[in-house]
Amino acid sequence: MTEFTLGPALLFCPADRPERFAKALERADAVILDLEDAVSATSKTAARGAVIESDLDPDRVIVRINPPGTEEFASDLSTLSQTDYRTVMVAKAEGVKVLKAIDPRFSLIALCESARGVAAAEKLAASPQVTALMWGAEDLVASLGGSSSRKPNGRYRDIARYARSRVLLAGGARGKAVIDAVHLDIADTKRLAIEAADAAASGFAATACIHPSQVDVIRDAYRPAEKDLTWAQSVLAAARGERGVFTYGGRMVDEPVLRHARAMLRRAGS
Repeated sequence: MTEFTLGPALLFCPADRPERFAKALERADAVILDLEDAVSATSKTAARGAVIESDLDPDRVIVRINPPGTEEFASDLSTLSQTDYRTVMVAKAEGVKVLKAIDPRFSLIALCESARGVAAAEKLAASPQVTALMWGAEDLVASLGGSSSRKPNGRYRDIARYARSRVLLAGGARGKAVIDAVHLDIADTKRLAIEAADAAASGFAATACIHPSQVDVIRDAYRPAEKDLTWAQSVLAAARGERGVFTYGGRMVDEPVLRHARAMLRRAGS
């Protein structure tokens, strides 16, 4: 798996709100300057100017651009060529061919948020220029003619859960990091914590969010508990004196178990 160095909490920020850029980056592990859905058509030119004039750490900035095939797509790429930002999230990515037209200097995060995009996840993950994938729930359901990705109890509908799993598997099969979708109900921190903990345990590299209050919830969910860290350190230490499968704490330990332990330590920053 390609190492994902940005951290677990990625905060979206409208690109036409430059007064929020620095604060958003300060609060989160990385900021996603959004030139797409968060910006109205009449504000996109001003938003591009704000991105060009911004002075943020390029290593912690992702810029979400408008979908390939739109008039805004070429303008967004022209904007990026005037900045030091080199990580680009391609909204509504649905095929590899158009990605090849993007300057190879840019590292791409393919956002699979339509039926076509989810169906193309495996091909997108195979692209050398794509360094990570992300999935999106609401645009996906809209592309299917639906009205909501969630049930009345707040849980994802089956189609959203399938898309989430498919994009994660596509990325994992190619060693690419995968980012989990945003949680739109800002007040529902309980459900966010449950889903972020599930994302971390399932293998997602990060979870995107839309409000600063969600950052610490996500960080806490991705951070392993002390008892789990102690177990991971202990079982890896025990493995140094063993050959092949062995028993530790009454549990059979083989290479997959050791990989779980190593992943846990990576999440903790050890």
